[in-house]
Amino acid sequence: MKQNLLFFALLFATNVLFAQTKDEADVARAVETLRQAMIDADSAVLDRITMPGLSYGHSSGKIEDKAAYISALASGRSDFKSMNLDNQQITIANNTALVRHLLTGQTVDGGKPGDVKLHVLLVWVKDKKQWKLLARQAVKVQ
Repeated sequence: MKQNLLFFALLFATNVLFAQTKDEADVARAVETLRQAMIDADSAVLDRITMPGLSYGHSSGKIEDKAAYISALASGRSDFKSMNLDNQQITIANNTALVRHLLTGQTVDGGKPGDVKLHVLLVWVKDKKQWKLLARQAVKVQ
């Protein structure tokens, strides 16, 4: 009896760990999809992977809703020439994921080239088995 109980406890623990690992991998893929869509200015992908109530916070303090965020990238007003994400940490609680990373890259904003180095917090929500971005906030690294 004790062996059966131990077996089921181990089986349950393995399933819980696997589920967390799968969700973390799915979130990491969603972050990569977002990164590439921002570089490509792919409005269809950006629309698909963001929630309707998106709150997109820039390091300048500017806050955009979903329409303004996608429009800025699609129009070229905000243009990421390159973007690297380092030191990524993913924390999942139920259907919400918090992602922190260091973003470095080259941009052209309003026709002015520049380099960015930001700490970023992304908030993802699992919606019908797909992770979608609900919020983003960035701060400049000094």
